[in-house]
Amino acid sequence: MADLEVQFLQVQTTTDSRAEAMELSRAAVESRLAACAQVAGPMASMYWWDGALERTEEWLVLLKLPADRYDELAAFITERHSYDEPEIIALPIVTGSAAYLNWMREETRPAGPAAPTAP
Repeated sequence: MADLEVQFLQVQTTTDSRAEAMELSRAAVESRLAACAQVAGPMASMYWWDGALERTEEWLVLLKLPADRYDELAAFITERHSYDEPEIIALPIVTGSAAYLNWMREETRPAGPAAPTAP
């Protein structure tokens, strides 16, 4: 744990439906913006919105990724999310198994150009 520079993040957001949570998760992983995603819920949420106290049922989406992919993921969530102001919070992953962290890095590499195929 000598090097505590944040290299990996867990990003969370919430949605008002399981279907939206699953679609955001699938699209983020398929786009290689996150190595993996989990959906948990439903859960009860309370918050102020437009001057009124809201109580709703939401689903939590957790996404794991290298820190250098955060800006792209945040823009992706903002663009696709149904909320006017979606929750997008990043928490540092301070340490973890080297194999898992390496896997996260590998699975979030942008896809390169396709290799030419032999005739």
